[in-house]
Amino acid sequence: MRKHIICAVLGLFPACTQHLDKKADTVWPPRYEEPSVRGYMPVPYLENKPSPIPIDVGRQLFIDDYLIQHTTLETVCHSPEYYGHNPVLAPDQAWEFTNEGVPYAAPFSDGIWYDEREQKYKMWYLTGAGAVQNKFCTAYAESSDGKNWRKPDLDIVPGTNLVDTCDRDASTVWLDKQEKDPLKRYKLFNVEKDEASGNWQLILKYSSDGIHWSRGVAQSGDILDRTSAFYNPFREKWCLSMRHPTQISSRSRAYLEANDPETAVSMAHRINTKSEDQNVVFWFTPDSEEKRHPVYPEVEPGIYHFDCIAYESVILGFYSVWQGPENKVCEVLGIQKRNEVMLGFSRDGFHFFRPTHEAFLGVNPVEGAWNWGNVQSVAGSPLIVGDSLYFYCSGRRLNKYHWDGYSSCGLATLRRDGFVSRRAGLQEGTLTTELLTFHGKYLFINAEVDGTLQVDVLSEQDKVVLRSPVIHSFNSTRMKVMDVSRFAGKKVKFRFTLSKGDIYSFWVSPWNSGESQGYTAGGGPGVSSDGIDK
Repeated sequence: MRKHIICAVLGLFPACTQHLDKKADTVWPPRYEEPSVRGYMPVPYLENKPSPIPIDVGRQLFIDDYLIQHTTLETVCHSPEYYGHNPVLAPDQAWEFTNEGVPYAAPFSDGIWYDEREQKYKMWYLTGAGAVQNKFCTAYAESSDGKNWRKPDLDIVPGTNLVDTCDRDASTVWLDKQEKDPLKRYKLFNVEKDEASGNWQLILKYSSDGIHWSRGVAQSGDILDRTSAFYNPFREKWCLSMRHPTQISSRSRAYLEANDPETAVSMAHRINTKSEDQNVVFWFTPDSEEKRHPVYPEVEPGIYHFDCIAYESVILGFYSVWQGPENKVCEVLGIQKRNEVMLGFSRDGFHFFRPTHEAFLGVNPVEGAWNWGNVQSVAGSPLIVGDSLYFYCSGRRLNKYHWDGYSSCGLATLRRDGFVSRRAGLQEGTLTTELLTFHGKYLFINAEVDGTLQVDVLSEQDKVVLRSPVIHSFNSTRMKVMDVSRFAGKKVKFRFTLSKGDIYSFWVSPWNSGESQGYTAGGGPGVSSDGIDK
């Protein structure tokens, strides 16, 4: 049975206590003052919506009020179900243990992608490598179904599946499906230790196959651990999500963007408040609603990490929320620190809205659980597999060797577009959109209805200009409703009248088969190989 959370009414969170400086309306990325108290990230596009709103790119998700003028439907936030045979990848080879015998085999961001050209699921992950390298390295695995993973014998370190042996912390592998240079199709953003200074630096490498990597082609200045990268296709920018300490929390975030990945890495460095360099800017802190540790509620939560990826018409943001306790306490008690993954959504790649602060990918603190503690997100997630989304995450179980050891990788699944639905009970409810424009032909919806659904097309004056038949009892992630091609290029609204059901998304497709022209995140079987649903 699907898990869900009844959300607070969207848009009623307290006002943000972070203040935009006077240049923020003309400078991108925005420059925000670092706050002195925990507040909420502002989301300017929810306060000043464009009119009309173009909807040609991607499925239109009901994750916030951006598309909605008025609704009587209830808002429900959903979370994925963990796969029953987790973990899907665990340490079972000699080189996946440290010299102290601690087993590590799970992505630390890293990446899990579907390569449509080769029709393979591909995983890159952090591993102990103590038996061969005496440091943390990167390994590779592959799968035909995303559930059963194979560790191939590769030629980088013969007899192992290691693909990069640099001493590392976090890492991001990005399968760039629109890259024109085949030698740069795979991009590795590796947080490596500089041997001379002992500090962390970000190194960029390229590969044609994800296995044989180039030498570093760009290098950052000194940074902190747990930095990762993502691509924002809406702005065509490469972005870095960087750990940044503030007076609120040592686990806050900084942001950087550039036109190409080499420039982004070369500009990266720790924020120096005395510097004139504005390439790296403060991003956000943990806010006042972060989930707290049930045993250590006095610990102020932090944002341990933040991965992002484009999916359909939005960018998903995965908050790895640290809830404590501190490492020294964990070491004494022999327990894992508690991290859980929460979810936010953005329409510009910088400002994120969070409909709930409940866990999207949570811990399971029972003896023997693979995800007892320290659950963190994986780059590339989600993958689109039929009507489902596949989310991967790392987790750590209690073990006798080391308090922070035994990491493995798990899978969770969710309905496609199934993050937030708008729900009607027995009593009929409605949802009316803002004024929209599109250039497609066919209206599609993703909904699960035990009662009825009807859709009206409304003019700018709210008059019904087209009405669909009443649709009874159906469950589809891609249901064609009607031909709306005569309204292409015009300003219209859609009104959904629903009873006893949930609606997740809608879109207008140029094709009778319903492809959305949206972004496909980590890809999937049968999905276009260029990362766009077409």
